[in-house]
Amino acid sequence: MSTSQCYYPEDEEKSIARFEDAQDVCATEAAPDCVIVMHSGKLGRFLSRLFANGIETRGVERVPENQRESKNAWNKSVNTVFDIIPVGVLAQSTFTLSFANAVATILCFGALGAVATAFVATLGPITGLRTMMITRFSSGYLGCTIYSVLNILTQLGFATTTVIFGGQALSNINPGTVPSIVGIIIIGVCSLIPCIVGYNMVHVYERYAWIITLTSMFFLWGLGGKAGYDINAQKPLEDIGHALSADVLSFGGIVFGLFTGWAPVAADFNCRLPADTPPMRVFLLTFFGLFIPICFVVILGAALMTITDPAYIAAFTGGSTGGLVAQVLSPWGHYGQFILILLALSVIANNIPNTYSAGLSMQALGRPFAIIPRIFWVLLAFVVYTVAGVAGHEHFITILSNFLRILSDWTAFFIVIIAEEHFIFRRKNGPLGGYNLDDYDTPSKLPVGAAGILAGCFGVAGAIIGMSQALYTGPLGKMVGAEIGFELAAAFSAVTYPPLRALEIKLTGR
Repeated sequence: MSTSQCYYPEDEEKSIARFEDAQDVCATEAAPDCVIVMHSGKLGRFLSRLFANGIETRGVERVPENQRESKNAWNKSVNTVFDIIPVGVLAQSTFTLSFANAVATILCFGALGAVATAFVATLGPITGLRTMMITRFSSGYLGCTIYSVLNILTQLGFATTTVIFGGQALSNINPGTVPSIVGIIIIGVCSLIPCIVGYNMVHVYERYAWIITLTSMFFLWGLGGKAGYDINAQKPLEDIGHALSADVLSFGGIVFGLFTGWAPVAADFNCRLPADTPPMRVFLLTFFGLFIPICFVVILGAALMTITDPAYIAAFTGGSTGGLVAQVLSPWGHYGQFILILLALSVIANNIPNTYSAGLSMQALGRPFAIIPRIFWVLLAFVVYTVAGVAGHEHFITILSNFLRILSDWTAFFIVIIAEEHFIFRRKNGPLGGYNLDDYDTPSKLPVGAAGILAGCFGVAGAIIGMSQALYTGPLGKMVGAEIGFELAAAFSAVTYPPLRALEIKLTGR
């Protein structure tokens, strides 16, 4: 929160007058609260009281070095959550992979996705900017707007699948008492509250929530073992030869998307770290904060599908993943129902970052959007994904698998473009020699964006021709017989961005 004193009534007129002529970026960075109050008309006094009571004022404005007070870094609570279990379930239910091949795919593609996301996280302390704003240094003002739209859809998609699964889990605790729709609304509201308060409360919640969830996950592992894991149960159903490779690639794309789905928001939660924070520290904390909990939970989902007891198979058939988990916990009776409540509520930890960052991405669409306080965008995000969750709650598995496949495609070229800009053009003694951070909100000083946008278009082309989904199969996807969209998206952008960016710099100097 800003250290400005414009909250107090006796100083309000003086503070607003002080900022009436402050149109430059530095004024907004130093005290976004005062700028928002000044531009909010009749709402100004109400917002001033909210800010005085601890509501975060800073949105997509850069955090100056002298306001980097936070020591928070990526926390494992974000991914030690119940709603990641269905991804592991997909390995057997959709791709017929054996447990061994499912685990190998999860670890390999997960490591690749975690490395990519951890790199993006290191840019937070370096720049003091939210992730979407960082894209302005590679794809310009317009490119940032395009990426912001994609990220809004991504975070709302994640949030929709999260509230659906959490709502279904709550409805399975005692069937007939809590409808899925009511459960969806409960999860949405609980996710909203920390996001309204802002950055610090988000980190406080995430710092401790994982403890209860991890304990509950261990109970789930143990009770699953008591029911009887049979790691060879799926082997007779598994494809062989080329078809097996196709299954691995397709499931691997989903796993990759699960990890890289955090890349467009990774710097959002590190931008208040001191500028001298070692990048390797941020990288390692982010990598392991992603890799360990996600793999732990996704592998649990794959393991639960190896239980061959007819009662458990019937529970999955009738109630999807939530029904299966409820059956696993059923030997403990009411205590098992209590554990299921804790697991269902754990998805809040996953949904908080989605909600928070969706609001920031709405602000990153441009200056007219940035001046609207962050809390209003957060409220809009909550309404949209809650309504979408209620409307689509009967088609959870289909929504999840299709969404994660598409997600992995655009995040792949997004990460490639940012990485090439950072390591090739912004490196020390490189063509641009670093980031002029004062220019982040000045379109005339930012890159034109043609190179980034065109490279992104090539990435989209690669994703399309490598796609293999129910709605559409691209020519290379059909030839390979698998979903290879994210691989081609990354490759096409990686090859085209450097020459296009070099030409852009030569012609424009920026």
